[in-house]
Amino acid sequence: MSYTRYAIYYLPPEGALASFGAAWLGWDCVAGREVVQPDVPLMERITRKPRKYGFHGTLKPPFRLADGMEVDELKSAVALMAQTCAPAQSNGLRLTCLGRFLALTAIGDTQGIARVAATCVEALDHFRAPLTEADLVQRRKARLTDQQDALLRRWGYPFVMEEFRFHLTLTGRLPVDQIEAWTQTAQAYLPPLPEPFVLEEVALVGERPDGRFELIERVPLSG
Repeated sequence: MSYTRYAIYYLPPEGALASFGAAWLGWDCVAGREVVQPDVPLMERITRKPRKYGFHGTLKPPFRLADGMEVDELKSAVALMAQTCAPAQSNGLRLTCLGRFLALTAIGDTQGIARVAATCVEALDHFRAPLTEADLVQRRKARLTDQQDALLRRWGYPFVMEEFRFHLTLTGRLPVDQIEAWTQTAQAYLPPLPEPFVLEEVALVGERPDGRFELIERVPLSG
């Protein structure tokens, strides 16, 4: 398979949470296949934007490979990074409304999770192709703060390092008057959430020619 972009994700291990996420979004990025969604009106529409990425927590945002870099080199670098990066955990996960989209977020002390994400961003940055002017224009449509713009220029994405917040996205932007109803719907389908939440491996994923992301390999954190 030839991939257009790569990213480092947290993917839930096999189990109830992973199965919920795949069914909720309609795309299983581990198996690389579509999944039948719950029979809920407008479900396909409100999950359309996050579907292509699969159910995940972003650690290093999607990037194109820099000229001269090979996928096998990236795989080796991810493995080497993971050998020196310790696992992390928080008290658990909870359903949250971030702006106008729903996500699962980490609760309690999240400094360890932020450390893992920062390590992924920094250690693998030399594999990232520089942003084009078109990329910058597109990202700046979000009306970034000065700090976010500086992070965009340095790391290729505005919501890393100091601006990072770990989350597993469940919907696109929702109409304000539908947020409560969709929160109740998601709550009804959610399995028991992990307590504590443990991040003990990372996943290298790739964007397929059809725009959907799928798992390439999981790598345990053993630092």
